[in-house]
Amino acid sequence: MKLRNLFLIGLSILAFSSCSVEKDYLIKIETRHGDMYALLFDETPKHKSNFIELAENGRFDSTQFHRVIENFMVQGGDVFGKENLPRDEWYTIPEEINPELIHGKGMIAAARMGNNVNPERASSGSQFYIVQGKVYDKLELVTDMRLLGQKFNQYISLESNKELRENYYQLYQAQELDSMNKVMLSTKTLLEDFYNINLDKKMTPQQIETYTTDGGTPHLDNEYTVFGKIIKGLDVMETIAKEKTGLQDKPLEPVYIKVSVSHINKKKITKEFGYTYE
Repeated sequence: MKLRNLFLIGLSILAFSSCSVEKDYLIKIETRHGDMYALLFDETPKHKSNFIELAENGRFDSTQFHRVIENFMVQGGDVFGKENLPRDEWYTIPEEINPELIHGKGMIAAARMGNNVNPERASSGSQFYIVQGKVYDKLELVTDMRLLGQKFNQYISLESNKELRENYYQLYQAQELDSMNKVMLSTKTLLEDFYNINLDKKMTPQQIETYTTDGGTPHLDNEYTVFGKIIKGLDVMETIAKEKTGLQDKPLEPVYIKVSVSHINKKKITKEFGYTYE
């Protein structure tokens, strides 16, 4: 019995010891606006290993955040373009879309070609984007805004709704987009009764919590692979998002990046960055 107890104690010590030295890869993205630190998810192993390999080989260095759209995202990492590789060498990564990894603010996701030429939703082998997005009102978030817009336009085309139509068009001419949305949303219940339809959009509790607090870009969920998260330096991303841009949303003044990787203790990451592993 004593030997068995000693054996079990030994296993417990070994398990605690292995946990205490468990490590992860900390990503550092340097820019002229400051540094961002990120972690990559184990749930997306192909994307994680590919990103780490590119970073360790210095291939991300001197690429740019070449596409910047405020309140949406900043996109960069065009390794293949920087290296002038022929198109047939621009490899892709099979999608690793996980419904629990959503496009909240600060998430890192893989860019890709559109569904018309890429129905498999395979990711670019190098380009990624960092989500900025916006905070959503819950009613707007859980409403199918496309269908609401269709039914609203049908409704205000009726002669009996002339006053509502004129008020809405005044907002349109003034380009008061938020006010336009509020007017449409205020008629949601009325339109559901009038057309006998449901204008709700299915959202998970996680999505509702994330997008009504931190914000993000919910319409990208389940379409692109989310494979990492910024754990420090979100202010840097938001500064980059404010860059003045020209054609194709490219910053007029280049925002170059340098990416490095450190393999460090998870406890140290938690202590220094406040990130809690599940």
